[in-house]
Amino acid sequence: MDNFKAVYKILTALEKAMDLPEFDITQEINHETLKISEERYARYIEMMLDVGYVKGAVVKKNINGDTIIDADNIRITLKGLEYLQENSVMRQIYNAARGIKEIIPGA
Repeated sequence: MDNFKAVYKILTALEKAMDLPEFDITQEINHETLKISEERYARYIEMMLDVGYVKGAVVKKNINGDTIIDADNIRITLKGLEYLQENSVMRQIYNAARGIKEIIPGA
């Protein structure tokens, strides 16, 4: 799966969870549903924490050096919502441009 597509899916799930009193991210969206490794999933969460798209998760290394994510309290931030909005608009523009190209030969 494309890196940005996976991040977008995680953030989208967290945005939808804003309406729920409780949300277990590991049940809704995880490395298996995204078809990626556990390590890659952990790194996505870590990167989203680093840039401020999410908060409430804890990233640790165990004694073996494996990355462990505690995402029980993960939530999307305003910056994460902005990312979703910007990418949604860009996707609409891309789809419109692609549609025009299909209609007009040589465009």
